This record gives sequence, structure tokens and C-alpha cells, in this order.
Amino acid sequence: RLAPAADFGQTIITSGARRQRIETHVSHPGARASVRMDGVYLLSGKRHADHTTVVTHEGVDGTTNQLIKGVARDQARGVFQGKITVAEGADRTDARMGHHALILSDRAEVDAKPELEIYADDVSCAHGNTVGAMDEEALFYARQRGIPEMEARAMLTEAFIGQVIDRIWFEDARNVVRAWAAERL
Repeated sequence: RLAPAADFGQTIITSGARRQRIETHVSHPGARASVRMDGVYLLSGKRHADHTTVVTHEGVDGTTNQLIKGVARDQARGVFQGKITVAEGADRTDARMGHHALILSDRAEVDAKPELEIYADDVSCAHGNTVGAMDEEALFYARQRGIPEMEARAMLTEAFIGQVIDRIWFEDARNVVRAWAAERL
């Protein structure tokens, strides 16, 4: 539960587990409070990660910004379930939710369910979801510049998740997460 004018920032970084679910519920009062909920998942082998979020805007003038990016390869499975509810009377809410994932093998799987429930009239809300393979044109471009295929794939994947890493507020934490990602890529 947030207080008026509070800033809440969360970045979840995971490589999954046999079964893993990370769930966050936020009761948002509006009142110039701000929520940033981000995440990165890098899954391989038979690992599983479920990232579930629920944000309920209960008052006027609140913001939520959420960006989740993930990568699944081998037989891994990523799940994103995000829900933003804007209650009646929570006017001037500004809420954004995005989930984007790369599937890097035929047996990997990503399931996503972004939801918006809006019961107020004067709001600015959006959600988006993309799941797909690596851009072969970008890979071809890198290979034409002499970058070996494995290095090019790692570089493109790092750039893909880098947008979330760049949003981490603290530089030391950003550096730790960059090193963690580089080790897995």
C-alpha cells in the first residue's frame, strides 16, 4: 500500500527455478504517487519463471510504468501476468504496461496475459505485449560486420534486455545486473 506522493520502484531479475512465481500487489492511492515495476528474466534449460503483478489505482493523479523483458531458450518457460485496475473515480491515472520476450529455441515457451480494467473516464492507459524470435536481419547485419554468430546473438540479446537494466535507479545495482546478464548470455 502506497502513501500519497510515494515513489515505489521495483526491478525483478531472475534466471528462474524448477517452478518460480514472483507476485507483487500494489494498492495505489493516486495523489501523485508513482510506481515503476520492471523485470528481466533469462531462462534456459528447463527453468520456469512466472512474474505476476497487480496494481489497483484507487485515487486521482497516479502513475504506473511497467516494463518486463524476457528471454527463454532450451525448454524453459516464462510467464507474465500483469493487471492494472483503474477504479471508478481514479481520474487522471497514467498507466503503462509492456511485456516483450524473445524465444530462442523451438521448445521454449512464453505465455503472457497483460490486462487493463478501467472504470474511470479521464485516464491515459496502455499495454503491449510481443513474443518472438531474434531479428534475423539484425543478426545478419552483425555477422556482415565480422561479429561471430554466438557473440552477435549475445550482443543483440543484451541490447534487448538493456532497456530494463538502464531503468534501475542505482548505478551500482545496474552494474551488478549487467554483469549477471553478461554471464548468462
